[in-house]
Formats: sequence, structure tokens, C-alpha cells
Amino acid sequence: MAFPQPGGPAFRHAQSFADAQSQFDILEWHPYFMSCMRYFLDHAQYHGPVQALAGFINIRLPFQKPNPVLSSQTVRPPPELEASCVRGAAGKAPVGGYGLQSYASVNLIPYIRRLVATGYDFPGVLHGFFGDDWEAGIGPLHENERRNYLFAAKSSNWLKVKAAYDMNEEESVPFLKPLRDATEREIVLAERSWSEWLAMQDWMLGPRAPDVQQANGNGNGNNANGGRMQGIKREGD
Repeated sequence: MAFPQPGGPAFRHAQSFADAQSQFDILEWHPYFMSCMRYFLDHAQYHGPVQALAGFINIRLPFQKPNPVLSSQTVRPPPELEASCVRGAAGKAPVGGYGLQSYASVNLIPYIRRLVATGYDFPGVLHGFFGDDWEAGIGPLHENERRNYLFAAKSSNWLKVKAAYDMNEEESVPFLKPLRDATEREIVLAERSWSEWLAMQDWMLGPRAPDVQQANGNGNGNNANGGRMQGIKREGD
């Protein structure tokens, strides 16, 4: 299987969590994300205010889980796995030594989602959880999760939204709050993405996409979808 060339166009493209015209470089972003991960595991989860807020919004920190993650310190794999990594799939050592060590990690998305849904995704709180690099590291993910929360509220009722944000019986979300400090730009971008999603439900993609149809002079509403092209606002279909 051929992988994209590092730094090539596959690693730099417009993302749904950014302005449609902006470019997001995954390779440039990843070190900042890892910085957030290390800060969360090594410092934040042991900080009193973080523990207090996590308790209030009912989410376990990594060190509190049945299989705790205590820090981001590197750990060596079992001897048999290490030997396998050294040999490599083709009998050669992996390029750059990848696989010889693994880094402790956790999924940060559940914490971002819980902060968004409970209205605690303040910049100061995000800094307390994820450190100085939070804007460059988890900032794009935070923006995306805010948009997902808007979509969840638009697509279903309160009970189903709450169920979607419950993690398990012991970590159910205790309450939901409307999206905190939503901006006009945020709402406009969410509306655009929502209309694109509804267009996909109608298979209005590629050559049938509303903007393509308009560019081709076919935006007069005489299409197989009953003229639903721009500003699609169906919520109950």
C-alpha cells in the first residue's frame, strides 16, 4: 500500500473545522497536539482544579480509570514485540526505528466534548487541561466539537443528544448547556456545513453539488430533488 508523501498535498488540505479557504497542515499541527497530550497526562490530571471540575462534570481522569495512565513517559514493549519491530515485516529494521518505543496516550476528544456540552470550554479551562499549546494543539478539535454539538442539537431532541454525550453509566453527562459564546462566524460556518450535509443526504455531490449546478446554469430548481438546492433547511426528513 502506498502512503502519501510526508508533507505532500494529502497532509495539507481544507478541513471542516477551519474556514473553508484555510489550509490545515497535519504534520505542523501534530507536535502541538502531542504537547497537549503530555501536559494533560503529566500535569493537569494531578492538578486540584482540574480534578474538581472533572468530578463536577462526571468524567474520569486517566489516572482514575480501571487501567490507569499515570504519565506520558515512554514504555518499552514486551521483548517479543520489540524483537518483531527490530526485524520488521520484510526482515529489516523499521525506518527511523519506529515501533521500538511506544508513548502512553489517551483520547482527548471525550474531555473536549464534555467541556463543550457542559459549557466549561472557556479558554482558561482549556489552558488548565491542555497547557500553553492548547490553541494550536487541541484548538482545531475544540472548534470541530463545538460545531458537532450544534449539529447534534439541530438533528435530534434533548434526550437523544444527552444519550449521545453520555459515555457510560458511571460517566453520564450530568447536564447540557447551550453552546457557550457562539459567534456569528461560527454559526455561519456551521450553517454552511449543515447545508452540505443535507445535500449529501440527497446525493447532491460532485457534479450534482448545488454550487456546480449553479455554475453550469442548472440552478433553476428543475432537478430530481424537487428544487432543494441552496439553503437546504430540512430538519425532519
